[in-house]
Amino acid sequence: MPLYTIPCILFAGGKSTRMGEDKALLPFGEKATLAQYQYERLEELFARVYISAKDASKFSGYDAVVIEDVIGKETDAPTAGFANVFKQLKAENAIFVLSVDTPFVDETIIQKFLDVPNAQKYDAIIVRTPKGIHPLCGIYSRALELPLFNMLIEGEHKLTKLLEKSNVFYIDIEDEDALMNLNTPQEYQRACIIQEQL
Repeated sequence: MPLYTIPCILFAGGKSTRMGEDKALLPFGEKATLAQYQYERLEELFARVYISAKDASKFSGYDAVVIEDVIGKETDAPTAGFANVFKQLKAENAIFVLSVDTPFVDETIIQKFLDVPNAQKYDAIIVRTPKGIHPLCGIYSRALELPLFNMLIEGEHKLTKLLEKSNVFYIDIEDEDALMNLNTPQEYQRACIIQEQL
C-alpha cells in the first residue's frame, strides 16, 4: 500500500545542456532510462506519481502519467512545470516535487517532509545541504501557484528568489551524495557506480 497520499511530481523537462543529451533518457540501474527508474521507485512510495515534461512521447515503455507543459511550453524552466501541474491538479493543496536527476533521495529523506510539525503553515518545505538548497526536492503549497505563474510570465525562473520571499521550512541533510544532481557525464558515471554498489 502506498505510503504517501500527496502527489509526487517528477520534473523531467529540462534541456540537459551540460549532459549533452537528455539525462532523463539515459539508462540507470536496471531500467532503460533514468526517468523510468525514478518513476517506478517513487510509485512504491506515493499513491500518485506524475512526470512533468514537454513531450509525453519520450516516456513510453512503462505506465507513466505525464503532465505536459501547455502553459510556458517555450521555456525549459521548472516554472512552466509548476504552472501546468497546479492547473491540472486543481484539487491538491500541495505537491511533492523531485528532479529526475536526483536518484538517491530515498524514503528516509522523504519521510522527513511528512514529519514536519504544522507543515500546512509553510509555503514550501525544501531540502538544504551544506552546499545550499535544493529547490526541486520539496513540497510546494498552492499558496505559491500565483507567484510561480507570475514568475513564468515575467521570465524570472530562479526558484531561489521565490523561496527567499516565502515562508519556507528547511530540512537539513548533511549527506551531499543523497542529493546528487546528475548534470554532467562525469556525475552520471559516478552515480552509476554508486548505484551498482547499493
